[in-house]
Amino acid sequence: MTLVIRSVRVVTPHASSPRVSARNGLDVRIDAGRIAEVGPDLEIPETAEVLEGRGRVLVPGFVDAHTHACWAGSRLDEWERKLEGVSYQEQMAEGGGIMATVRAVREASEEELSDALLVRLDWMLSEGTTTVEVKSGYGLSLEAELKMLRAIRGAGERWPGRVIPTACLGHALDPEVPDFVTTVIEEQLPAVSEAFPGIAVDAYCEEGAWSVTDCVRLFEAASKLGHPIRMHADQFNSLGIIPEAIRLGARSVDHLEATTRPNLEALARSSVIGVMLPVSGFHLDDRYADGRGFIDAGGTLVVATNFNPGSAPSPSIPFALSLAVRKLGLTPHEALTAVTANAAALLGLEDAGEIRVGARADLVLLRHRDERELARTVGGNPVAAVLCDGRVQLSG
Repeated sequence: MTLVIRSVRVVTPHASSPRVSARNGLDVRIDAGRIAEVGPDLEIPETAEVLEGRGRVLVPGFVDAHTHACWAGSRLDEWERKLEGVSYQEQMAEGGGIMATVRAVREASEEELSDALLVRLDWMLSEGTTTVEVKSGYGLSLEAELKMLRAIRGAGERWPGRVIPTACLGHALDPEVPDFVTTVIEEQLPAVSEAFPGIAVDAYCEEGAWSVTDCVRLFEAASKLGHPIRMHADQFNSLGIIPEAIRLGARSVDHLEATTRPNLEALARSSVIGVMLPVSGFHLDDRYADGRGFIDAGGTLVVATNFNPGSAPSPSIPFALSLAVRKLGLTPHEALTAVTANAAALLGLEDAGEIRVGARADLVLLRHRDERELARTVGGNPVAAVLCDGRVQLSG
């Protein structure tokens, strides 16, 4: 199938670069799901489908590189308690937070988890997200973690975009399992490795969760089995995991709200990608990572939603992008790069995040004629049309 998007402002970021290319009055021809030609006044084959751009902005499909979008149950009661002044960490200490979702996930079937995730993926697609990373981590037991990973894979097979699973084996500590960390490393990790070879392994380094020592043990074991590593770090407290992340060659360190200036600069000088999640700050405690400082120190930055039922209940990359400009200190073009080209690079996708010949045609046609409006406008859906693999999924 050939599709031509006619008369658009093509805006494409470039991974690890501050440069964003933007040109008005271009056409984009798509053949067999790939971008075949970009230029003015392209010849349109008689059999081609045509999508009229009418001068609006065309950007790469958004890549949400950090989510916990697979879950069961509800945390609305906890949210009401938060409004009454009970902190997220206090609720975790009482057995709520992550553990509340763990109990619900263990009770849910694989089909129920997959169906619920598919609904959320469609919601994300309507906001322009065409690639989503989804973590396990609400199972804790081997049976439940494998169930989650199968559910994530199954939902991805039914969705037009791309779903990248991550094994978040170090999300929380199960109080009912003695020496839980050793159990995860010696029993769960090998079984997950066999069922999902090469999958990224993640852990949450924080007070009340996994310690620096625990994380290092897990990551060293995962690396020996050939797994890339990612880590949640410094959301509430700086525990000292950043030097270890650099030493271990982590693919990313995510959160960074409490990271010290020396550690942030050291991370920026390394090859490790920083991932910032401003929706969590907006929803929890108005604390935000220093995006401006990280970029100025030379870091490669990704912005993601962290979509989950507790600390970041938002599926919207446009909202996360607008927060990144207001709260992390990014320019509109830096924020766009952080949710497209840089995010695709983090997930190892060489054919996403940019508009160029040969790339997969995952694209978003915005309602706007100036891409900066994407960052300035808060609320409402900026998406006029979404394409996945060259096929129009949504059009308004």
